[in-house]
Amino acid sequence: MPTAIDLFAGLGGWSTGARAAGVQVLWAANHWPEAVKWHAANHKHTQHVCQDLHQARWEQVPAHDILLASPCCQGHARARGKRSGNPEHDASRSTAWAPVSALEYHRPEASVIENVPEFTNWVLYPAWLQAVQALGYQAAPHIVDCADLGVPQHRVRLFMVLTRSKAPLMLQLPQERHVAASSFLDFDAGRWSQIEKPGRAQATLDRVHNGRQRFGDRFIMPYYGKGSGTTGRDINRPIGTITTLDRWALVDGCRMRMLSASEALAAMSFPADTLRPDSHRLTMNMAGNAVPPLAGQRVIEALLRAA
Repeated sequence: MPTAIDLFAGLGGWSTGARAAGVQVLWAANHWPEAVKWHAANHKHTQHVCQDLHQARWEQVPAHDILLASPCCQGHARARGKRSGNPEHDASRSTAWAPVSALEYHRPEASVIENVPEFTNWVLYPAWLQAVQALGYQAAPHIVDCADLGVPQHRVRLFMVLTRSKAPLMLQLPQERHVAASSFLDFDAGRWSQIEKPGRAQATLDRVHNGRQRFGDRFIMPYYGKGSGTTGRDINRPIGTITTLDRWALVDGCRMRMLSASEALAAMSFPADTLRPDSHRLTMNMAGNAVPPLAGQRVIEALLRAA
């Protein structure tokens, strides 16, 4: 059985996907104790470490075939509106060097690094790429909408495939039928409130009005933002990107509510039996930062087929 390690493991999107693809995840690490706690609850046979991976002792990490990693994306993402020079986000971007250090020590046959597409616009990306290539790896960037892999969510991400091959390895990824948001939305559950109530923002009322005109009585809409934030979205198509904050609202006639944590995990393609915090806020944070397990599974399966 192929083996892997999972850096910046979070709630375990990569690990869950790897397990479904028939890969044993030997070791997982994250700097946040709460994330390590829940990753360990869902992956009992994986060795866990809670540490800043800038200080990792790679000689203490088991040898493996595939290195999986999701370095922090906040310093790259356009959604955050951050520019270089912000110390917090400069530190976030620097997490991308941890996988390079791990590759230097262990030299696994392959690695997949997940991030936002803007990662390749990073001012230090050429240096990062040169470091990877100096270690003998070919780099093949794949820009993928996870909805095309069967995840019920439009989520465009970069999957950087690194292999010790003669040429960059472009994966033959499947083109799955899109899965509708209605597949995981439960209009009979949750805490609903009346749309027409004192204190409701006019912008929200406008979004509801616009959504009703386009989609009828049932639809979803971002609670803020542009684009579908002003028009709503059809529940018969994938939901938009799940973020770490409450973003998506369900509208049903004269009532509305925010997306539940369970629905957010389903939108990310986590299995229904995934153990998670009782806290809605913590679960949303972990869900929004995760790799969709089904996307991870499809990428790893394609990598194994090509190997």
